[in-house]
Amino acid sequence: MRNCLFFLLIMLSACSSLKVDYDYDAQTDFSSFQTYNYYPDIQTGLSDLDSRRLLSALDSVLISKGFKSSEEPDFFINIESREFGPTQNSNVGVGIGGGGRNVGGGVSIGVPLGGSGIEREILFDFIDSQRDILFWQAISTSSYRENASPAERERLLRQIVVKVMSKYPPL
Repeated sequence: MRNCLFFLLIMLSACSSLKVDYDYDAQTDFSSFQTYNYYPDIQTGLSDLDSRRLLSALDSVLISKGFKSSEEPDFFINIESREFGPTQNSNVGVGIGGGGRNVGGGVSIGVPLGGSGIEREILFDFIDSQRDILFWQAISTSSYRENASPAERERLLRQIVVKVMSKYPPL
């Protein structure tokens, strides 16, 4: 029983999740958007290397969906990000007890779940270049390791972009 509980705790702490929330203007004709570009003064909040990784992944996915980069685009893309630490309210109580003949005792240990606790939120805004209004938005939240290797960073950023763009355009 103890081995099963230990294994379960290890599995729960090893899990990392990637969550994406979407919002869009339901009145938008998404078929009218064929070309894109990034705001010239885009400040992603990422390092220069991670910004290039993210934009490269996004270019790749957009091109695979039939979009073209243009100096006079149908829509602009703005990206912002931030890092934060989640609230530490997830834990598991593990108890050991004994007793007999009206004598009892117990020990409870709180085991926090999760890794380093640092998460990164990346906001993707798509803005109609003619009307200067937001028409589609995605917010991704994922775990973040500051000491990740360049290959791990590229893999995670690509994974984020693929999941974000899986719902664009909305059906």
